[in-house]
Amino acid sequence: AAMAVPGELWAEVPAERRIFCSVLLFSWAVYLWEAFLAHRQRRVYRTTTHVPQELGQIMDSETFEKSRLYQLDKSTFSFWSGLYSEVEGTMILLCGGIPFLWKLSGQISGRAGFGQEYEIVQSLVFLLLATLFSAVTGLPWSLYNTFVIEEKHGFNQQTLGFFFKDAVKKFVVTQCILLPVTSLLLYIIKIGGDYFFIYAWLFTLVVSLVLVTIYADYIAPLFDKFIPLPEGELKEQIETMAKSIDFPLTKVYVVEGSKRSSHSNAYFYGFFKNKRIVLFDTLLEDYSALNKEPAEGEDGENEETKSKTKNKKQGCKNEEVLAVLGHELGHWKLGHTVKNIIISQMNSFLCFFLFAVLIGRKELFTAFGFYDTQPTLIGLMIIFQFIFSPYNEVLSFCLTVLSRRFEFQADAFAKELGKAKDLYSALIKLNKDNLGFPVSDWIFSMWHYSHPPLLERLQALKGAKQE
Repeated sequence: AAMAVPGELWAEVPAERRIFCSVLLFSWAVYLWEAFLAHRQRRVYRTTTHVPQELGQIMDSETFEKSRLYQLDKSTFSFWSGLYSEVEGTMILLCGGIPFLWKLSGQISGRAGFGQEYEIVQSLVFLLLATLFSAVTGLPWSLYNTFVIEEKHGFNQQTLGFFFKDAVKKFVVTQCILLPVTSLLLYIIKIGGDYFFIYAWLFTLVVSLVLVTIYADYIAPLFDKFIPLPEGELKEQIETMAKSIDFPLTKVYVVEGSKRSSHSNAYFYGFFKNKRIVLFDTLLEDYSALNKEPAEGEDGENEETKSKTKNKKQGCKNEEVLAVLGHELGHWKLGHTVKNIIISQMNSFLCFFLFAVLIGRKELFTAFGFYDTQPTLIGLMIIFQFIFSPYNEVLSFCLTVLSRRFEFQADAFAKELGKAKDLYSALIKLNKDNLGFPVSDWIFSMWHYSHPPLLERLQALKGAKQE
């Protein structure tokens, strides 16, 4: 009977207090779990000071040490920034930051002549203020990360002016998308009747498809320069490979990623018969700004980008670029992209359905300080962000596991194209260029890594490499 006392006491606590406490406790439980994993990984960075035997062929001790120090700095930074955001989130909840901001939004929209009945206008003001708040509080962390950590380890290519121009542009573009989309979503939920969750889900599906379609053509070029890959051997080889697996390639672009950072990447996008491939200039030996000497009279390209030309060879040879693309096209050929879209849309539908079930529960609103109003936007926020957080954690872990499987399959696909040897050397180069640390704590890597650890990928490729 004595054991039942805490349970009985808990049962006597009003429902809204229980909801509030559970949300807060779960948030801290997740934070402590993440902190525990990061601590285990930091111990690996601190203690693994020599290149392990199995990596002897792959990594020289200088690169190993550089990547160890880089990852250690990043891990320490993410410990402090994580602690800050957890404390900030807790303080916002405990001090009633959400109802306060909602009231303030009401006053602002009221002054502009929109009364209580204009809930959507108030919601948009609320969103604008909330995103402004998180942009401002996140700014010092972002500055420190870019100009201290990335700078110290030779990745940052931005000047302060470029950074701020970029940040303002990002904020404006986000608002131009976020505000109209949210207002339409809220309107659909309001007028949708009993089946509003179906219409809301269909609307978000259409929006995500439109955004994916226009992102690389209209949004990404606002931030980076995209140029078509010039005619030549590499372009011909890419087109030949695409044709061999029936990939409906229409254009190949090189993006000037080196203005921002010397990290490298490649991706493809587009629907149906209209696919484009985008290669970061930092991925290509011939285009990487780090491999070029600035021409006379060119002051390090322009005032936005620092002249940071080092005697450092970066990027991959053409055969290796093709192998990396073989891997990316494997994701398309094996249906990974479509599977991911289906999973995310099934999840989205389920969330809207559960939202429809829960939105009428008054105690969800009172738990977060909304005693006399139940705004739809706040309902979305409470349910999607707080109530669903245990489900989101489980889903995120499952998707990480699935992603690792997909990565192995895409590697195997590149191997079938006869690119095992080149992918093997490309993975080593990319790991080196990006200062990836090849040793990881097993629980940390299982929970976080959406790509398998380097050694596992190389071992899987090795079988074919020796054939």
